[in-house]
Amino acid sequence: MLFSSFESFLQSLDVHSLVDPSIPKASYIPLDLSINNTELKAVNVSDVEDLERYIWTSIKTNKARIAYGGYLEKRGIYQRSAYFNQTHPETERNIHLGLDLWIEAETPIFAPLSGTIHSFKNNTNYGDYGPTIVLKHHIEEFEFYTLYGHLSLESIEDLEVGVEVTQGVQIATLGTTKVNGDYPPHLHFQIIKDIQECKGDYPGVSNQLDLAFYKNNCPDPNLLLKLY
Repeated sequence: MLFSSFESFLQSLDVHSLVDPSIPKASYIPLDLSINNTELKAVNVSDVEDLERYIWTSIKTNKARIAYGGYLEKRGIYQRSAYFNQTHPETERNIHLGLDLWIEAETPIFAPLSGTIHSFKNNTNYGDYGPTIVLKHHIEEFEFYTLYGHLSLESIEDLEVGVEVTQGVQIATLGTTKVNGDYPPHLHFQIIKDIQECKGDYPGVSNQLDLAFYKNNCPDPNLLLKLY
């Protein structure tokens, strides 16, 4: 696979784990929530309890602690929310632009890289991020952003834009279903090259028409995380 200079740069970085670094990578399992996963035909993905049951059954069956995945995954879960849906199939937002870590609510989240607090916000649309933090990074000649969605309300209390964040410090905890946009607890992690005018938010799901732009602007988070 050919990488751009920015993607090669991301891959070269030594990052801190987003969650407890003592959890070995052997305790992570991939999770497919795409429309191509035939197992999901037996799951009501619009029902948060049914979806959470499926996720945790997958984790426990595999004797794992965390499930991960979702970059560029076309998902059916967003059909439940008018926030994502449009009248034409090509404008329906259903292609996921981040990487999800599915783990318990209140799990501490750590900064993978040093940076500053760019912005934060509670995105309260149904199916949205809920509490969200965006960090700004300037490393070597590259400036970019990382987004952390579906956090707890406490995570965005007493924050200040521009405050420095050191690699490896705890920046948040995961939110519950009640505050995270009505999803099973998980972290949405996304890399953004140009955040444009967005603050505390950035599209985490694309439609087919805009996918080429977002795929370029939001490269695979696994370049940093190296989970697969």
